[in-house]
Amino acid sequence: MRRGRAHGDPGAEGPGQHRPRRAARGRRRGPDQPGLVTLSVVADTAEDTRDLAVRLATLLRSGDLLILSGDLGAGKTTFTQGLGAGLGVRGAVTSPTFVIARVHPSLSGGPALVHVDAYRLGDRLELDDLDLDTSLEDAVTVVEWGTGVAEELAEDRLEVEILRAHADEDGETRTVRLTALGPRWNGVDLGPVAGA
Repeated sequence: MRRGRAHGDPGAEGPGQHRPRRAARGRRRGPDQPGLVTLSVVADTAEDTRDLAVRLATLLRSGDLLILSGDLGAGKTTFTQGLGAGLGVRGAVTSPTFVIARVHPSLSGGPALVHVDAYRLGDRLELDDLDLDTSLEDAVTVVEWGTGVAEELAEDRLEVEILRAHADEDGETRTVRLTALGPRWNGVDLGPVAGA
């Protein structure tokens, strides 16, 4: 897995070079957004995306909300499969597109994984009908396609954006951008998620 580098970094990889890139670690941005922490990681394969999520799962606890965004086929479900593996939950994690939400109980006494696909939901009211707030405190809740409808579920959340490399439209390379919002994430080092 390659680690992301900020644009304009003098050590950035040039054409024909294959030097690993480092992750931007735990940067806080803007005085108007206290507690905002971001991390970007380049994942070369679907397995890298899954492994990144397995590492992230070690930082998660009951009550955490993750909002996933990205184009169709970007890897949101692959990422969630990694979270399920890292959390040690029961059952295969598959896209809940037609059932809207699935609950995967923990096999190890940890939090359950609530996996929601908001793609077919029209608005916040339809999300409210799922009564996610009743399980939010006891589970790690992942909402695919949740941007614009799920932010009000919790002040503390982790927004995960999965982007395809423009030059690699048919390949597996993705940039996974994590944005941690709210007091829950203050002082949490996301750096280990990028890997060694």
